[in-house]
Amino acid sequence: MATEKNIAILVENDYQDQEVWYPFYRLKEEGFNVVTVGTRADDTYKSKHGYPVRAQLGPEAVTVNSFDAVVIPGGWAPDRLRQNAQLVEFVRGMFHAGKIVAAICHAGWVLVSADILKGKTATSFIAIRDDMRAAGCTWVDSETVIDGNLITARRPDDLPRFMRAVIDALRAT
Repeated sequence: MATEKNIAILVENDYQDQEVWYPFYRLKEEGFNVVTVGTRADDTYKSKHGYPVRAQLGPEAVTVNSFDAVVIPGGWAPDRLRQNAQLVEFVRGMFHAGKIVAAICHAGWVLVSADILKGKTATSFIAIRDDMRAAGCTWVDSETVIDGNLITARRPDDLPRFMRAVIDALRAT
């Protein structure tokens, strides 16, 4: 089933391999238009295991009106992504526009920097649980948490349920 929905997947060095590629191919398989967005357009970023991904767009080229969802993978990449003010503003804008914001593992760091966790229920990799709580969310140890347009998961093992939640949310909009 083809669709006109556009999904951004944020990428940077030291991304968690499965948390980029599983969503990338699952979303393409469902017929969505998937675009990789990095801190610099056309740069190639390497995963924690050295697998490359090229950013199709940089932060200057993304707007909230151009996308239906953003997927933020984990690994160490979120610590780099959150230092880019334009990408943080993009995530914040997506959230406030009611678009789907999906984050797995350490991607919660980007949510913290975007200041969108107050009053929400969410999950993440346990190592950043305290950061998430300090940002105002109720943190739970659950495979996938859906709170409005915010979808979060803990780790790669959660990818099947996480992506089912993302796909279901995209189909519902």
